[in-house]
Amino acid sequence: MTKRLLLGCIADDFTGASDLANTLAKEGMSTTQFIGTPDTQTSCDCDAAVISLKSRSIAADEAIEQSLAALQWLRKQGAEQFVFKYCSTFDSTPQGNIGPVAEALAAELGTSAVVVCPAFPTTGRTVYQGHLFVFDKLLNESGLQNHPLNPMTDADIRRWLASQITTVAGHIDHSTVASGSSEIRQALKSAEARGETLVVVDAVADNDLREIGAACSDARLLTGGSGIALGLPQNFRDQGLLSSVGDNFTPQPSAAVILCGSCSVATREQINNYEGPHFPIDVPSLMSGTITAESVASQLPTDAAPLIYSSADPEVINKLQADFPAEKLAQCIETFFGDLARAMVERGIKRIVVAGGETSGAVISALNLSAFNIGPEIDPGVPALSTIDDPHLAVALKSGNFGGRQFFSKALSVLEAGRE
Repeated sequence: MTKRLLLGCIADDFTGASDLANTLAKEGMSTTQFIGTPDTQTSCDCDAAVISLKSRSIAADEAIEQSLAALQWLRKQGAEQFVFKYCSTFDSTPQGNIGPVAEALAAELGTSAVVVCPAFPTTGRTVYQGHLFVFDKLLNESGLQNHPLNPMTDADIRRWLASQITTVAGHIDHSTVASGSSEIRQALKSAEARGETLVVVDAVADNDLREIGAACSDARLLTGGSGIALGLPQNFRDQGLLSSVGDNFTPQPSAAVILCGSCSVATREQINNYEGPHFPIDVPSLMSGTITAESVASQLPTDAAPLIYSSADPEVINKLQADFPAEKLAQCIETFFGDLARAMVERGIKRIVVAGGETSGAVISALNLSAFNIGPEIDPGVPALSTIDDPHLAVALKSGNFGGRQFFSKALSVLEAGRE
């Protein structure tokens, strides 16, 4: 008997989608991650479906179009509640994409007072007085102000949204959230009466997110980081709609590769702590065509899990962006990693660890993968994934800022054996 789809989710990048799928699976929902919006003939047999888009850094009107198409497919599958998932560091620009997409989804669903909450306390992301923190630092002082595509120069999410949306963003402070779900629900009703389409909601701990979830049991749409879904499965469980499920993850005890395009502080530290063979990519040579994915693949060992990376510190990135147009630079690097992934799979690689949201999108698109089963959590926000169709691969997609110092070695172990 086919399951009724309870929750439809739209993520603006592939690592964020697996992060959200991980949260839902851990909370007891059978979850499938789809790569792009499935065709009209595809159906799903799960409690929660997460559609992975690559829409974070494209033009806002294109992101809206893709997100609405995903919403239409999810509605046809029977979903009545929806989550728009974006990065817990609110990666965006004043011109794009989070606010416009959230407004468009709300308009399509005929709803308002939609929660905006990028908090993910397990990884240090909290929202207090409408400001986003990374551990003890304001977002714009955490290193995210140096993001090569979406530099975050203001921690005030209300002010950031103001440049993106056509209405005023509301706010529910932490004292209200700490009072519990009933108070949150009443505050959202008041925001709706004031005509506020989007409402930034404070959260500094997992329990805050669970109370927000309980308050939104009847909400048509929520938006945020993966933490915003933390309390939603219990709503369905209380209605008797969930049953105990296991994961369908398939380990791959075979050759592996690590592909790394993220330049985040966390990823650079993980690179330094990886004990396997390192292959740094000289980006100017890549831009000139002196090196190619095929030339790199031909040099790589297939028995030692090589780490190939273009990651660099902010000073190097600034110099590269002075020498090359930023969009052309990003496109060249993404294309390289996608082509390299395809070349390595052709050489028998079955385990792939990818660091960076844009890099993950490029790799998954190049491999033409359609959907994943969700496996065990490697580190907070990063599950092991296995492909549903050919080629049969075990994959980890890591957001740049996620994971501990030994993430790469840990990920390889989980992908190989289903556990560390």
